[in-house]
Amino acid sequence: MQLVVDANILVAELLRKRGRALIADTRLELFIAEKAMEEALHELKKRVDYIAKKSDTSEKQLEKFLDLAIETANTNFYVVKTEQYRVFKKEALLRIPQDADDWHTVALALMLNADIWTQDKDFLGCGVATWITETLRLKLGAF
Repeated sequence: MQLVVDANILVAELLRKRGRALIADTRLELFIAEKAMEEALHELKKRVDYIAKKSDTSEKQLEKFLDLAIETANTNFYVVKTEQYRVFKKEALLRIPQDADDWHTVALALMLNADIWTQDKDFLGCGVATWITETLRLKLGAF
């Protein structure tokens, strides 16, 4: 199953053991726009820093956790450069007027003729099928 992944869902799932397992599921072929991956990795580091401030988890444990999350992302995603899907930018912007920054994800989905994995309601009605994590887990039988 081919899916284009939104940055927010990537961050959320990389922070969960079950999410990392879902990302590594070989039945999924996961794609992410270069810009979305950059955004996700930046946000992931911010969230791990926040966890460090709010918990008594050691710095070494948090580093290992961050490394595992980044390795999971780097191993299981095809990162697609903007130049490859830029031709779909105009169409994507028309389809997601609520958040123009998300055009990268929509354009990539249009290029691949793939669905989008997201929790972001801004993608609803963009003309591309969307999956939320719970529905995807049910589809794959990953309870």
